[in-house]
Amino acid sequence: MFKVVLVMHDATTNDYYRMNKTYFESMPVAGQYIYNSDGLAYQVEEVAAFAGYVSSKGATTILVVHPVNKNEPVSNLYGLDIERDLDD
Repeated sequence: MFKVVLVMHDATTNDYYRMNKTYFESMPVAGQYIYNSDGLAYQVEEVAAFAGYVSSKGATTILVVHPVNKNEPVSNLYGLDIERDLDD
């Protein structure tokens, strides 16, 4: 598991702010869509990893993200139901 810090990029003001720490099974890459624990979809803009930093001390990577438009199919899980279609 990879522990990361999500950082929101507000393109309207060009500001960045910390969202939360979370885990991923595989490291997301720039351009990839992710779903955060808030249930919203984000697109990864940048991935910055700390060299020599171990996850036992905290996050090892910063993911810079921006929100995806709510009208995009990815925002609606492409019509899937998490409990019915994704959970075992």
